[in-house]
Amino acid sequence: MEQTKSVRPFGMRDKIGYLFGDFGNDIMLVFVSQFLMVFYTQVWGMKPTVVGTMFLVARLIDAFTDVTMGRIIDVTPQGRDGKFKKWIRIMALPVTIASFLMYQSALRDQPMAFKIIYMYITYLLYGSICFTGVNIPYGAMASAITDKPDERQSLITFRAIGAYVGEFMVGFFGPIIIYERVMNNGVTQVFIRNNGNIFPVMAGGISIVALICYYICYTCTTERIKVPPLPKGEGISFFKSVKMIFSNRAMIGILGGTVCLIFGNLLTGGVNAYLYAYYFKMPAALSTYNAIKLGIALSMATVVTLIVKKLGKREAISIAVGFAAVVFAALSFLHIKNPWVYVGIASVGFSGVTFFGYVIWGAIIDVIDDAEIKTGKREDGTLYAIYSFSRKVGQALGSSLVGYALAIIGFQSGVKEQTQEVLDGIYRLATVAPATLFTLVVIMFMLVYPLSKKRVDANAETLRLRREAKEKEAEAK
Repeated sequence: MEQTKSVRPFGMRDKIGYLFGDFGNDIMLVFVSQFLMVFYTQVWGMKPTVVGTMFLVARLIDAFTDVTMGRIIDVTPQGRDGKFKKWIRIMALPVTIASFLMYQSALRDQPMAFKIIYMYITYLLYGSICFTGVNIPYGAMASAITDKPDERQSLITFRAIGAYVGEFMVGFFGPIIIYERVMNNGVTQVFIRNNGNIFPVMAGGISIVALICYYICYTCTTERIKVPPLPKGEGISFFKSVKMIFSNRAMIGILGGTVCLIFGNLLTGGVNAYLYAYYFKMPAALSTYNAIKLGIALSMATVVTLIVKKLGKREAISIAVGFAAVVFAALSFLHIKNPWVYVGIASVGFSGVTFFGYVIWGAIIDVIDDAEIKTGKREDGTLYAIYSFSRKVGQALGSSLVGYALAIIGFQSGVKEQTQEVLDGIYRLATVAPATLFTLVVIMFMLVYPLSKKRVDANAETLRLRREAKEKEAEAK
């Protein structure tokens, strides 16, 4: 890599711009993860298994689209606005339009075959094509904004703040706007507001906000590090990328841990929409839960860098996620009936997952550095694409298995009152499943992922010396 000249130094403008990039990503993505299943099952009347199957099919397609996008980035030369930023400019409008198209309540009375076809087309357009086209270059761009480890960590911290604020905006206001809680003959019932017509209104507002966020990200960030394209002949090779995964222990560890973490996170988020609405009959408690999580996330931002500097990413992640696993295991045994007690305990326990979100983006850069040490090639786009795909696998498992799990426990689509057996099953899904998956995250990072603090520091020093040697060689010529 070579640093560009005559550019403004790295600073707060880059951090704010990068923050808004993930804010734009996450307000759409979290709306999908928390409420798209609700829209399809409760507004369109689709079976959860049909929706779950679609999520899994989409992830199989993502295996090719994600890696292909990563290779395209790696073999494409620098543009007038950098190697990565240009894709944000190109894909911002398509991804926001595609997001809006999914939530069309006016199609509820169409034949089921039509709705299934429309669901597949719009979801694949959004997730497998448009979101891939903007998210992978956005994530890989971090290594081109700065090559200094401390600056990268601060950039990643601001990215995480953007993600958590976006998650809060949807998680807090979503239940309030979407659900309507009424008393009927002394019985509390929860309905989708305005017969589901609230969905396209909310989706349209989210798309407009996301588009503004992408504009801010594009205009405020600067690529200072020139990442040269891969040599001719490297091409776009899916099978080569698969081989790269299984020959890199660090990649195996971070992929395995991430799949389990995202799986647990999205499964919990998806089930929570049903847990608070049907088990606790208190959808507003979900808004409070998300508000507390945001408060914890923002306060945690002040100490993340210090903790990582002291312990290292692998070690800190293991401790934090291990804490989350213990808390959710305790919740499963306690079987709490009071929604506010549950909110308090669950939100504190979820802080371990929040910490993971602050650190993991820096860890994938460590994996990219480690691969460069071994191969001598910088493949940010491809390696980030592989990592992005692992996140989508976790998202697919979390989102689709919500549908399958709800079907297994007997949840009835379109029914206002569920049986007690179904309600108890929802509670188990919200507690036992994340406790198990978060435990697997700890195992992957402690026993498989090899990049300890000592090794990460050594890799950074080796790459720094290599760059200095190349600069001296170029000056001598």
